[in-house]
Amino acid sequence: QVHLVESGGGSVQAGGSLRLSCVASGYFFKMAWFRQAPGKEREGVAVIYGNYEGTTIYSDAVKGRFTISQDNTKRTVYLQMNSPKPEDNAMYYCAAARTDEGSWSRPNDYDYWGQGTQVTVSS
Repeated sequence: QVHLVESGGGSVQAGGSLRLSCVASGYFFKMAWFRQAPGKEREGVAVIYGNYEGTTIYSDAVKGRFTISQDNTKRTVYLQMNSPKPEDNAMYYCAAARTDEGSWSRPNDYDYWGQGTQVTVSS
């Protein structure tokens, strides 16, 4: 059975930093971070592929501020959040896909999900 376990969420002041972690029970074609704020749809934040280059893609909302990375020896994917803003407030979810079908930012194209970790940014 596949498990994804997130950690690292919490409260942070705008302009600070926070790092989220996601430990996976296996290896996947791609892993991503999504977020969902109250009353809004779940949106893709960043993805990292399991290829040699570790290709990454970011949403426009976080590009230049957040960094996704992975440590294959620990089966862990990270999301480094620098200079967070109040609009980054959301529940953050880790997701994993066995294939590259569909769009990187479409939730339905992922096979496994973590339970989520809350991020609260205060101004």
